Amino acid sequence: MKRLLKQLIPSVVFDRYHYALAKLAAFLYGNPSTKMIVIGVTGTNGKSTVCAMIARIFTQAGFRVGLASTVLFRVANEEWLNDTKMTMLGRMQLQRLLRRMVRAQCAYAVVETSSEGIKQYRHVGVRYDVAVFTNLTPEHLESHGGFEKYKNAKGELFAKLSRDPVKMVHGQSITKVSIVNLDSPHAQFFLGFSAEKKYGFFTERRAGDEAHTSLQHLTTVKAQNVVLTAYGSTFTVSSVPFTLRVPGLFNIENALAAISVGLSQGVTLATMADALATLAGVPGRLEFVNVGQSFTAIVDYAPEPESFRRLYEVVALLPKKRVIHVLGSTGGGRDKDRRPILGRLAAENADIVIVTNEDPYDDDPMTIINDVARGARDGGKKDDENLFMILDRGEAIKKAVALASAGDLVLVTGKGAEQAMCVAGGKKIPWDDRAKLREAIAKNI
Repeated sequence: MKRLLKQLIPSVVFDRYHYALAKLAAFLYGNPSTKMIVIGVTGTNGKSTVCAMIARIFTQAGFRVGLASTVLFRVANEEWLNDTKMTMLGRMQLQRLLRRMVRAQCAYAVVETSSEGIKQYRHVGVRYDVAVFTNLTPEHLESHGGFEKYKNAKGELFAKLSRDPVKMVHGQSITKVSIVNLDSPHAQFFLGFSAEKKYGFFTERRAGDEAHTSLQHLTTVKAQNVVLTAYGSTFTVSSVPFTLRVPGLFNIENALAAISVGLSQGVTLATMADALATLAGVPGRLEFVNVGQSFTAIVDYAPEPESFRRLYEVVALLPKKRVIHVLGSTGGGRDKDRRPILGRLAAENADIVIVTNEDPYDDDPMTIINDVARGARDGGKKDDENLFMILDRGEAIKKAVALASAGDLVLVTGKGAEQAMCVAGGKKIPWDDRAKLREAIAKNI
């Protein structure tokens, strides 16, 4: 019915409806975002991890914190998995959650703010104080109508920050802050929006454009003395040592984003170092599954090519014999062109590739599987030898476990800690890759 209405009703009507509904939702719930400091995080990759790191930092600093991300919801001391299959909640749900945060006396609200959410005006009723940009790679291009429109949707978070009036919370004027990844080639675009304070972060290994450091009001945050290992990393910021229990240079970038937020709010580097050292990881993001098996098993969200490349940077550091990769790609209007690219990347980096169903929505799942498998064949894999196509995702995971020998690495990507699989007719099937992988391993030991 919703798809039919979209075909019959002009898009401008839907836009006005979504905008009005966002305003109404904020009004009905008492404009809760005006009563807290709100941090919005946008970008293609790393948003959920950055949100989790920010929440951990402010909790360590003694504040009550609210969180709304793809992975987790949090209201003060209560935390639960996001089971909605939405990165950014709908307007009424989001405002209801923000009101819960206010009632729980949260000082900060961390809101993962997606381009799709912005496109549907879910951000309109939220008064942001800090805007964070992680990175930008091609994603949701069919939905947005091209890369520039996708970039501009992300930029709308920063535009809204600049045009909203200054907020007063508990009698204090809240400074508007923008935080940008200088390692991104799109940093200048996001730095172009006005803010009272601007922070730019970059790593020693992926040195950001040093020209940015000359910009007025820009404070730079740099990771130095970077050491990467298979199970974590160390680095320093202004001579303060940091240890992460999550691997990958990209997680150092995520940490720098969170550290920049903390600095903007007066949290000390020492406090942030203590906070991040205790963060074991984010559910479904490079999550190791271990039930006593003789091989390594990892579940990761990684839905698009750049996240695949970053994931395989970590996989390259891990001890292993063979890599067995279970993957798929999503339907529902997501970018079709990335499907064979994912297959090829898996073929080039894994010894065995198993292509399966992911979130087909109303698309034919076998069409998606065939598109991914075509890329795997282009990458050198052969059917029924080191390339398998299995429609049932649970059976695909079982196949990977059955093929695994001591010392191998089983990698399951695409869904992470998501709690549902979206299929035809708007239906959601309860699902958890981590649980399915644990079950398969337990039965095979």
